[in-house]
Amino acid sequence: MKSISSPVMPSGPSPTFLWRFKVILFLMWGFSCCKIGWDSVMRMGLDLRDLFFYEAFLYYNPLLLVTMMVWLWGVNLWVFSQGSVSYTKIFDLDQNHLTHKEIWKCSTWMTIIVPSSMTAYLYLYSHGEVSLAASQPV
Repeated sequence: MKSISSPVMPSGPSPTFLWRFKVILFLMWGFSCCKIGWDSVMRMGLDLRDLFFYEAFLYYNPLLLVTMMVWLWGVNLWVFSQGSVSYTKIFDLDQNHLTHKEIWKCSTWMTIIVPSSMTAYLYLYSHGEVSLAASQPV
């Protein structure tokens, strides 16, 4: 008796499709944060806007600096790996250290969380919910 072999089909969408889907979601998220932010800023008066920008700078400047630092840490590790520099021996690390890809995953999540919190802060502050807005950066 002849056996019929069926071709093996992949069990999910292709990696290219998933990457494009992530990019589209990221762009939609970025557009919605910008739109909500712009509408909220335009809703405020000039005196409230100045106070808001001062407070937002105080709250979010450290978070944005830490996010940028983590991105640059990943770039540093990537440059080391591209230049075939053995940074594990230079810095005396064990074999369980983080790679640049793992660092970039963390920094990507930080890049999503901090502006989302900033958008929520802006929305709540412009709608008069100052006490709720003050709890956003925490």
